[in-house]
Amino acid sequence: MPEPTLASSLVERGGEWRHQYAAVARAIAFIRANAARQPSLAEIAGAAGVSEFHLQRLFSAWAGLSPKRFLQYLTKERARQALRASADVLDAALETGLSGPGRLHDLMVSCEALTPGEIRAQGAGVELHHGYALTPLGDALLGWTARGVCHLAFCDDDHAAKLEILHKDWPAARFVRDDEAARALAARILPVAPTPGKLHLLLRGTNFQIKVWEALLKIPPASLVSYGQLAGHLGRPQAARAVGSAVAANSIAWLIPCHRVIRDNGDSSSYRWGIERKLALRAWELGRSVA
Repeated sequence: MPEPTLASSLVERGGEWRHQYAAVARAIAFIRANAARQPSLAEIAGAAGVSEFHLQRLFSAWAGLSPKRFLQYLTKERARQALRASADVLDAALETGLSGPGRLHDLMVSCEALTPGEIRAQGAGVELHHGYALTPLGDALLGWTARGVCHLAFCDDDHAAKLEILHKDWPAARFVRDDEAARALAARILPVAPTPGKLHLLLRGTNFQIKVWEALLKIPPASLVSYGQLAGHLGRPQAARAVGSAVAANSIAWLIPCHRVIRDNGDSSSYRWGIERKLALRAWELGRSVA
């Protein structure tokens, strides 16, 4: 019998991952809506549609921490403490410019930006590979060129809409569908276990947006910063709203970690790919940071 390939293994695990993430997302939504009254494990399990035993095992296996620990993590006081602690961490990361704080597990991320001329060309002459992949955080659409990853969007039931956005960003590019390569790339980006390696990103945005995204890359995993803190470190302390717009314009989920940004009052704010997924990303990181 032939050895299973990485792609075939991921396909086999896809159904399991989709089921796990759906249950975790339901649990997170319920926890978030009821965090103030500290719901019991039985209540959370009922909302997720699984037994208490299964939820405890599933959540711990998936995120690396228990539902109760995640409930504690969601409290505003915990968020405020994280914001206060992150001030010194962000100072060090942004002042030194070291890539260490920007590591995603053992994956080193570097980036370059499209020039204004390349943006005006709208992708003319570019071969843009793209494909769908099942990940521990749901379905994802990935896009990449010879120069690096340029797109990562989480999909729910809107796969066609997500692809249309990619086409609008690169209307003149030649699109090449390659789901197998997308699955292999997703396995590098969201590994079940930390995997060393390097990944290059190709950024498409204004100078200000790129500065914001580069700052996001230096926020350590499982850390939180506010829009105001980011604005201050960019030398634009009055530009928190503009920073928020730049964060929202990010088209590369997870790798440019806008899920680590929250409001100054501790609220999680919105998220381009859904608030439950934003919290799931933070749970995923938190579990691996304490493992």
